[in-house]
Amino acid sequence: MDLVIRDVRVVDGTGGASYRADVGIAGGRIVEIRKDGGSGPRPAGARVLDGAGLALAPGFIDMHAHSDLALLRDPDHSAKAAQGVTLEVIGQDGLSYAPVDDATLAQVRQAIAGWNGDGSDLDLDWRTVGEYLDRLDRAFEGRGFDGDGIAVNAAYLIPQGTVRAQVVGWDDRPATEAERAAMERLVAESMEQGAVGMSSGLTYTPGMYADDAELTALCRVVARYGGYYCPHHRSYGAGALRAYEEMVTLTRRAGCALHLAHATMNFGVNKGKAPELLALLDRALDAGADISLDTYPYTPGCTTLVAMLPSWASEGGPGAILERLRDDASAERIRYVLEEVGADGCHGVPIEWDTIEISGVTDPALAHHVGRTVAESAELAGESPWTTARGLLIADRLGPTILQHVGHEENVRAIMRHRVHTGGSDGILQGAKPHPRAYGTFPHYLGRYARDLGVLSLEECVAHLTARPAARLGLRDRGLVEEGHRADLVLFDPDTVAAGSTFEAPRTPPVGIPYVLIDGRFVIEDGRRTDVLAGRSVRHGR
Repeated sequence: MDLVIRDVRVVDGTGGASYRADVGIAGGRIVEIRKDGGSGPRPAGARVLDGAGLALAPGFIDMHAHSDLALLRDPDHSAKAAQGVTLEVIGQDGLSYAPVDDATLAQVRQAIAGWNGDGSDLDLDWRTVGEYLDRLDRAFEGRGFDGDGIAVNAAYLIPQGTVRAQVVGWDDRPATEAERAAMERLVAESMEQGAVGMSSGLTYTPGMYADDAELTALCRVVARYGGYYCPHHRSYGAGALRAYEEMVTLTRRAGCALHLAHATMNFGVNKGKAPELLALLDRALDAGADISLDTYPYTPGCTTLVAMLPSWASEGGPGAILERLRDDASAERIRYVLEEVGADGCHGVPIEWDTIEISGVTDPALAHHVGRTVAESAELAGESPWTTARGLLIADRLGPTILQHVGHEENVRAIMRHRVHTGGSDGILQGAKPHPRAYGTFPHYLGRYARDLGVLSLEECVAHLTARPAARLGLRDRGLVEEGHRADLVLFDPDTVAAGSTFEAPRTPPVGIPYVLIDGRFVIEDGRRTDVLAGRSVRHGR
């Protein structure tokens, strides 16, 4: 055997009781598990690692990641590798970089520069989903690393907003019959090339312009290939329960599996209302619906400042948004809807500028805003919050990212206990002060919510982060510590594991995770990142 991990506490991902064992690995797979007290000789290997005091779990699966360009830009990618993440699901919230044509790619790069940077430092030489996945597989070819791929494995969701942008454009109108057929073909081709499903951003343009009939038609295509639909639905604030119900009804009509992205209940109108959401889901599950969800274990959210605007202000794409912001009359209309009515981009709730903290900008000259709320920056400048926000959007060309402090701890805890819950960081890695969830979600679950608060047992928590997401992705040889499974594994200290990242120091690495393996190779060893690039694209049906 290549490696034997001795005397380790195995938390196998099933949710059942942990046990002590020796675990043998060869050829990138788990080949022997000898439980403590078992008969026969203990396994021997070329290397023996003492696992006393550590827990061995399947590698964690981040069901909601925004590493679409980071995986190509940063071979280290310790933001995820150091957490024990061995697989990320990217292409989230309906906006990503494939499938595209030249014009759509340029528009998407600007629209989500706050999530991923503008991509000017990379050669974005792909256009199809298959070509993008191929690029992941040879991301650092010939660069002198131990492998040519990426730091961790990645699966991809077809971004419905990007598909719509390519076929329909950025206009707020129904798709024609011919346009819908073209979008269906793009989704089918992308599923055939290895996507695991489709995402939407239904508070982001242009995805939000799709009606239920269009979304249902696309979901039918996804279902035909055995994929799932992952919507950022139409509201997490006012009307949140109606928005969740819309997605449940739509996917049941389409016969498509549903995975609810960052399934939170935010803003004052939803304080304490998580049980209503869970009851809705339980009724659907009991009636035979195929539903799962992910959350991050924090109360603030994170997105882009431009996402707060009303949908009509975003019609036509990034260039049109900037024109409206520069025009005084249009800007006043935007302000009125944001502050007095409640924009659909802000989930139907009038914006509270003291909850909107600037977490990143693309122009270093604007860095003095980072770490301040819009209200604080406005007070320092002696102007209204809208004047500050408007000026920042124009100056940074829609680039600012924000933390939005609108969540409720009781809702976070209730949802993470649910029977179909999985973990997702929703981690945006850009910006000087990103959300700490990008660097701390998985150790935060294990340390704070399992060990310290007892919201979940350790065994339950690991199941939420491993076997459940693997099942949703249809991965039959990942997500469990089981003979024959891939040796995507994490060793952590249950007594000390914790997120090092905080809102003040968000890029601080976690503690208590000394070893992470992908395909039986050490990605993290003795708490340090190795030069191994064992990650690859994980393609549907392969």
